[in-house]
Amino acid sequence: MIGLFLGEKKLPLEILKSLKKKKIKYFIIDLSRNNKFKKYKNSYFINIGKFGKILELIKFKKCKEVLFAGNIVKPRISKLKLDLKGIYYIPRIIKASKLGDAAILKELIKILSENKIKVIKLNTYNPELTLSRGCYTKLKPSNIDKLIIKKGIKILNKSNSFNHVQALVINNQKIISIEKRKGTKDMLKSIRNNNLNNKLLIKMPKSKQDLRVDLPTFGLDTLKDCKKANIKGIVVKSGQNIFLDKRKGLQFANKNNIFVMAK
Repeated sequence: MIGLFLGEKKLPLEILKSLKKKKIKYFIIDLSRNNKFKKYKNSYFINIGKFGKILELIKFKKCKEVLFAGNIVKPRISKLKLDLKGIYYIPRIIKASKLGDAAILKELIKILSENKIKVIKLNTYNPELTLSRGCYTKLKPSNIDKLIIKKGIKILNKSNSFNHVQALVINNQKIISIEKRKGTKDMLKSIRNNNLNNKLLIKMPKSKQDLRVDLPTFGLDTLKDCKKANIKGIVVKSGQNIFLDKRKGLQFANKNNIFVMAK
């Protein structure tokens, strides 16, 4: 039995589909805004302040492993209803929240570990959602592109490992835009009116990022946003970026002369 901490967006649905296909038993701790997984039989809508209830449920299910998937919205601490365990652990969550969204997830992992519950990588049951090293499109990066990519990756790795930055746009050695709290979509929208050519999107985990809970995700929608922003290519990390709608995404990339490369 695997425990699933599930949030927003498409990724949780892909994981559920894979578990059903592989006949793996699971239960859901629904951390979405509006009880997104209520139609699933073994789903429990519990706010993150109810640590006691969450831990009791995991113990009742005789579960030793859990995974996190989807966007888990930063809780409004003042509105959380806490049980006794929640009162005990919430100061740690508040402290972590000041460092960024990723820090909250890291603290949750620590709390679960202290209770002998292991957090596994979110793509454990969906390895097909990641890319192996190489270029997957007809258009390939030039030698100049490869030098620019190298610089962009160095800059990304120097950013704070606790914050939300997982992507940037670089053009001819100059950073055009860096992802902010609203995400990659908002970043790409902000540069649509920028007429520079050879812009590259680099989207990958940072060197100290916890890969169990926070793998950057992109897909067909991202590629459509890239076209609108005149992006020449997307660079991701092999085995560490989730690629949703892969077949349709690569078809779109080939049709619109955008390269997709895993480093």
